[in-house]
Amino acid sequence: MNLHPDQPIGIFDSGVGGLTVAHAIKQLLPNEKLIYFGDTAHLPYGDKSKDAIVHYSSDIGKFLLNKGCKVVLMACNSASAVAYKEINKQVGEQTIVLNVIDPVVEYIADNFKQGKIGVIGTKATINSGAYEYRIKEIRDDLKVVALATPLFVPMIEEGFIFDNISNSIIQAYLSNEILNKINALILGCTHYPIIKNQINKYFNFEVEILDSSKIVADKLKFLLQVEELINPQQQPEHEFYVSDYTQHFNKIAKMFFEEPIRLLKANLWE
Repeated sequence: MNLHPDQPIGIFDSGVGGLTVAHAIKQLLPNEKLIYFGDTAHLPYGDKSKDAIVHYSSDIGKFLLNKGCKVVLMACNSASAVAYKEINKQVGEQTIVLNVIDPVVEYIADNFKQGKIGVIGTKATINSGAYEYRIKEIRDDLKVVALATPLFVPMIEEGFIFDNISNSIIQAYLSNEILNKINALILGCTHYPIIKNQINKYFNFEVEILDSSKIVADKLKFLLQVEELINPQQQPEHEFYVSDYTQHFNKIAKMFFEEPIRLLKANLWE
């Protein structure tokens, strides 16, 4: 693997959610150029089959590899849960492949001595059992419970946030008895940090809410330091691609990335 510090970091998700990770990386590693791909033509990934998710993720991974990325970051929990091994096998000899699940599992293992950990995510992520299996593999003393919350992604993508509709959906899901007496809640989807404050409020700020964005950014920085791949010179011209332009993407992207972005359409399957 012959990588260089001045190569960009590639990030992909099914939509706007991965921008939560991209923004955290931008804050922690301000000299790095980011290339983001939102597969809005196929969102949400959470209700797609494993074969479909692997297919889409594979093509995006190759797209980012052709863009010269030193890292391909799967900023999508659904893709991370069911397609990471395949994508790492396909492009891992030419670039660093990072998912968003393993860094969170490591954080849980290092920071929770006991208790009950809740996980919410898409159907694909929850049905895969990825979080429960990987946490129990390292820490079998922790109790892990999981709940699919499939309406959150389309709700966010359609712009229903900070309103009565989103509050009602959040309450309907989080009132499930499976989440009773949890000590921490993993937001197992990179869209979910957008509604983190509403989730926090539902639990009266008594449950530690864990989103992957900062945890993954920290892990990425560590990996780049180990491989001596941190860019010492600033490259601020980020690139943002979507497979299909959606009405609310620009609005939500600008809100969450905290700066205007220029979207380019690149449908890899047309």
